[in-house]
Amino acid sequence: MADTSFDIIIIGSGPGGYVTAIRAAQLGFKTALVERSFLGGICSNWGCIPTKALLRSAEIYHYMQHAKDYGLSADNIKFDPAAVVKRSRGVAGRMNNGVGFLMKKNKVSVIWGEATIDAPGKISVKASPVEAPKGSLGPGAYQTKHIIIATGARPRALPGLEPDKKLVWTYFEAMVPEKMPKSLLVVGSGAIGIEFASFYKTMGTDVTVVEVLPQILPVEDAEIAAFARKVFEKQGIKILSNTKVTKLDKKADSVVATIDDGKGKPQTVEFDRVISAVGVVGNIEGFGLEKLGVKTDRGCIVIDGYGKTNVPGIYAIGDVAGPPMLAHKAEHEGVICIEAIKGLHPHAMDKSLIPGCTYCHPQIASVGMTEAKAKEAGRDIRVGRFPFVGNGKAIALGEDQGMVKVIFDKKTGQLLGAHLVGAEVTELIQGFVVAMNLETTEEELMHTIFPHPTISETMKEAVLDAYGRVLNM
Repeated sequence: MADTSFDIIIIGSGPGGYVTAIRAAQLGFKTALVERSFLGGICSNWGCIPTKALLRSAEIYHYMQHAKDYGLSADNIKFDPAAVVKRSRGVAGRMNNGVGFLMKKNKVSVIWGEATIDAPGKISVKASPVEAPKGSLGPGAYQTKHIIIATGARPRALPGLEPDKKLVWTYFEAMVPEKMPKSLLVVGSGAIGIEFASFYKTMGTDVTVVEVLPQILPVEDAEIAAFARKVFEKQGIKILSNTKVTKLDKKADSVVATIDDGKGKPQTVEFDRVISAVGVVGNIEGFGLEKLGVKTDRGCIVIDGYGKTNVPGIYAIGDVAGPPMLAHKAEHEGVICIEAIKGLHPHAMDKSLIPGCTYCHPQIASVGMTEAKAKEAGRDIRVGRFPFVGNGKAIALGEDQGMVKVIFDKKTGQLLGAHLVGAEVTELIQGFVVAMNLETTEEELMHTIFPHPTISETMKEAVLDAYGRVLNM
């Protein structure tokens, strides 16, 4: 008979869920993971990873088009949309298989189906419409000491802008286009919206981005967002901020959008396709939270810094537990949760140390307070900046459009925030994340030797600039 009793059962196998399962197994817990659709969750299958595969194709296509800028020649440059999508889906499939391997390696049982929490410690699983992987457990009743909810999030749908999978897309449909649209409206300028705008523009689509707020990339530092906007507009992306899409009228193979900037008569513009990128909402429905009395707030499960809900024995991590809705936040939150259950006394989640990355061209990355947030908090600050035009490696790469901005507490030298835009900044940001986690001061950063020639030198120069010591500008 199949084993139905576990120490830990995790609902959802996204980055938060499967990493938590691995850490639980490492700590000696008998662990099971419940999944209804695909191992690896949205991130590995329809989010973080396959979108980066698409963006990589766009990046290479961009460089091929600009070969002459590097003293090279490339004629008859073109692309095959089906092949681009096939590569992306292949990457997703590889990630999916990798998670399955990790579960077997760590002796984590996979229960295939849709879970309902009947009571603390009791779960019922019904059959999933998706075929179960070989070797997984199936529907039935399961018992456990601890239940961890890691069910992630789904695209938010606004009234009147509901996706229909054909003309109005979410990120699901945007990743598998049958053909490249000639014109595209992107509603929302957060990370998802800007990444798709960047991808489709590079592939030749006429792209318009509409943002209801005054600033695109609303969570980023205003100066960095403004810098990025200028680059995007120079690339040919049309950006309309302080603007709403109030209506979508669907035709046979196009959509007429009513766009209102609040300054007069709304305009109507026709697009081949629309991407709704207005955020995501936690998957909190349908598995019994209401009857259990688990506290929720604005579509997310309320937890403490260790993943605990208000109901003993029930925990939540990742997107379903609130923003920032990022894979690496989910992973770290899951490790904290399971280590707390084990009694290892981990540090509670500190959301001020969670970096954010947007993989458009140019890339954007940040951690900590923006300049505006630091001032709102009453901090007396020093701000340093350094542009990529002063960096030899960036110039040699042909990537001199970028900037690093750092914010320090003037009294203590504490690094409060770092904000970057430019080539490979999603790889650079971890240097500032480590520095902030170690409570590094400006003095220590100034005494750190950065290798030359690297783009990372811009990071030190920005620190030096904050204290009037910049060398290469």
